Amino acid sequence: MQTRARSRGFWPLAAFFGLFVAFLYGPTVTIVVLSFQGPEGGLTFPMRGVSTRWFENLFETQMVGDFGGSFLRSMTLGAIVTVVTVVVSFMAGLAFRRRFPGSTALFYLAVASLIVPSVLVSLGIGLMFRLAGLDPAWWSSGLGAHLTWTLPFGLLIMFAVFNRFSPAYEEAARDLGASPWQTIRHVVVPILLPSLIGVGLFGFTLSYDEFARSLYTAGTFNTLPLEIYGMTTNVTTPVLYALGTVTTGVSFLVIAAALGGVMLLRRRRGGG
Repeated sequence: MQTRARSRGFWPLAAFFGLFVAFLYGPTVTIVVLSFQGPEGGLTFPMRGVSTRWFENLFETQMVGDFGGSFLRSMTLGAIVTVVTVVVSFMAGLAFRRRFPGSTALFYLAVASLIVPSVLVSLGIGLMFRLAGLDPAWWSSGLGAHLTWTLPFGLLIMFAVFNRFSPAYEEAARDLGASPWQTIRHVVVPILLPSLIGVGLFGFTLSYDEFARSLYTAGTFNTLPLEIYGMTTNVTTPVLYALGTVTTGVSFLVIAAALGGVMLLRRRRGGG
């Protein structure tokens, strides 16, 4: 059996891809490995034994940092952002299927925040709240700042999805006597559910690890990225790596849950 010769461009592209994978996953692997340092281990190699001491330390009272509180705030904020992003993006996708006066200007206004530096968005929202006599907080100004980041992506995804969605399904439902609400609930949403799950997952991950737009809007209580950043100058033990490993594991669990939900829906449809 003859094998096809590699082209000249194969090896440069392979090397580039290898570097990409190394830069993408190398830091994560390093942090995971160092989080299992022994009790006498430090922040760098070499490893001084292997233990789960630093994972246990996460659940103990810390002299510096609030792991549990910041983690819970980030999870709560991410969940709220997910729901709002999915609902608003879906409704906007329905609305923009037909042109209306000002639709083009409204679209560009909605996605304009993607080209504005995130730090400036955070600073502007924080100043706006203070000028209004309100204290910035993660659940108010922080929520608004995160939505300026997740909603444009959600809108772009849903616009692309609706662009390929055939109106014949809705017409068939109306011919069978379905009301507009029944058409959306029993026809449109089930068909687009995998895409809606993807929008929600994308919104959650963007919010969960957002640093710049939380910097001036989180208020007194930090979200997890701000807490981790603040601890980098104070914490000198691998407990910081253990926290990174746990949060990475949570991210993978969220992705696995979303993929499992999509597969379950497809299996039920196939069985039906």
